[in-house]
Amino acid sequence: MSAIEVTGLRKSYGQVHAVQGIDLTIATGEIFALLGPNGAGKTTTVEILEGFRTRDSGNVHVLGFDPRTEGQAAREWRNRIGIVLQSTSDSGDLTVIETIQHFSGYYSNPRRVEDVIHSVGLEDKSNSLIRKLSGGQRRRLDVALGIVGNPELLFLDEPTTGFDPEARRAFWALIQKLRGDGTTILLTTHYLDEAEALADRVGVINDGKIIEVSTPSELGGRSTAKALVTWREGSEIKSESTNNPTAVVNKLSTKFNGVIPELTVTRPSLEDIYLEMIGQTHE
Repeated sequence: MSAIEVTGLRKSYGQVHAVQGIDLTIATGEIFALLGPNGAGKTTTVEILEGFRTRDSGNVHVLGFDPRTEGQAAREWRNRIGIVLQSTSDSGDLTVIETIQHFSGYYSNPRRVEDVIHSVGLEDKSNSLIRKLSGGQRRRLDVALGIVGNPELLFLDEPTTGFDPEARRAFWALIQKLRGDGTTILLTTHYLDEAEALADRVGVINDGKIIEVSTPSELGGRSTAKALVTWREGSEIKSESTNNPTAVVNKLSTKFNGVIPELTVTRPSLEDIYLEMIGQTHE
């Protein structure tokens, strides 16, 4: 089953064509990362899926529902999704538990507040004022507010912006746990290592168009891209690009009689492939 089905999606602002005929399917239970530079159409696309922005044309179904539908059906649909925005401005004079309790009242089938606090690792901060939380703790509260309604689908917009490395790793573990519980997650991020660590599939969008959708390991032909073998020979660092790095290493091993000085074998990273893809669209 698909959590999100999009065909022929278009949205323009005057003469600016922000989204130009996007087709996209996101499976139930997967983490999907939508990648693209600023101005690529990423935010417009996600806001249409969330029901915050109208579309000019195309078909959109999110959990089987058209987000532009209004009335009681829309309220019932919003009970089934969670949204974590890039930044929020909730009252800093409420405690963590007071804030989550307040938001839980908006949903017909919320999770237990204590369970939510535990799932985001804020037990020790449940009675702390929001304005006294660290950046990482504040972001965990944002996720708590996104999941308190027990959503089937969670939208995450740049979830770890400003995090230190330790906080990012802890946050990744939380997202993977949510996915393990069956939540479908649509993630937007500028961190390519984050997309690689979390996403089952990634989609690259630029100039309002989807360039490619694939797994992180196969995007842009990454799995079959040439490897770069580098080594030291005397005072020089030498390298060779090859489709068969094993053969090159064997040749070097014979040449150096076993130990190859400063040997490295690398293939293009997801970031390398991504930058090449978005650069090609402007040539």
